[in-house]
Amino acid sequence: MTIRHGLALLALAAAVAAGCAGGPVLANPPAQQPVVVEPTPTPVPVHDPLPVELPRDDAPHDRLTEWWYYTGHLRDKDGGRWGFEYVIFRAERGGFPVSWASHLALTDETRDAFHYAQRLEIGPQVDRGPATGFDLALVGADPTRPETFGRPAWTMSGSNGRDRLAARLADDEAVAAGVPGGLALDLTLDATKPAALHDRDGWIDFGPAGGSYYYSRTAMTADGSIEVDGRALEVEGSAWFDHQWGDFIAVGGGGWDWFAINLDDGTDLTISLVRDADGSYPLVYGTLVDPDGTVRHLEREAFEVEITDRWTSPRTGADYPAGWRISVPGEDLAIDLEPTVADQELDTRATTGVVYWEGSQQVTATRDGLRLGGEAYVELTGYAGVAPAR
Repeated sequence: MTIRHGLALLALAAAVAAGCAGGPVLANPPAQQPVVVEPTPTPVPVHDPLPVELPRDDAPHDRLTEWWYYTGHLRDKDGGRWGFEYVIFRAERGGFPVSWASHLALTDETRDAFHYAQRLEIGPQVDRGPATGFDLALVGADPTRPETFGRPAWTMSGSNGRDRLAARLADDEAVAAGVPGGLALDLTLDATKPAALHDRDGWIDFGPAGGSYYYSRTAMTADGSIEVDGRALEVEGSAWFDHQWGDFIAVGGGGWDWFAINLDDGTDLTISLVRDADGSYPLVYGTLVDPDGTVRHLEREAFEVEITDRWTSPRTGADYPAGWRISVPGEDLAIDLEPTVADQELDTRATTGVVYWEGSQQVTATRDGLRLGGEAYVELTGYAGVAPAR
């Protein structure tokens, strides 16, 4: 999305500084330290932007901020429906060690349940990928807690639209996440459309705050398995991939709303609404991908987003939008979104310093007078503020 967790990564960088000031800074205990290869640094250009080249730019970059971000929709053989989110963040801040965070979430749409977990690491990570891809592994072991040694790695790898995601909670993580029977995801993804470069060339200009390279693979098939609290399920479905990097730290001091929509007619639509601290919207834009893969940039005047419902978190007290009508008059398109599960809030203050809401949606739409269904994900930040972690 436009900036995703830029503000969160500022908090993550602060965690790096805190770690360097006296806390643990090793990602793994020496007894299980893997052979580590840092990403080959990409020289920081004097003048951005540079052309985005794929699959070269699937690989990690030597920039202040970067993330690989997946959301998607899965079906199991028993008729259950699931949403998923899986992301790895990378933050680089001067002479501090590189810091990493990862979030994993599964939405059980059939049973009205939501499960998530998170990891934080500081220092070099495993990146065995070629120059045209990524192969990341986060162990999440805490050198001060021997019981965390030997945790299964959370891995993410891919190149040119063929990706593999795998994450499994260790026993202590599963208990902390409220799923003592375990939580795991193992998926193979294949893109069915070319990558979509946002704002025409894949470069988003944040003005004085810097800028970001940003592309998405909006249509990917997904096959594999999940495990939730003792249930092992074979699944298939679809996924959406965002990759973003650049020399920015925080943009959008008031937060943002991000929408990723796949319609049944093969149209994909993403919209970003970035708020400033005063409630204004300095950055609003969209990207529409036609069924044949043609990408079209949408200026803010090309669409409208109306909030149709709200939800208040019983834990944080945050008041979130919880229903939307998106209108794109030039496409004769109207889309109504409603969360599949009301509570899809993640408290990630322990890893990225923020509380946010990200979840799957029910989709009903009309286009040229015809009814359409679809699938969607929405991310909402800035509604809960940043409070001290409990």
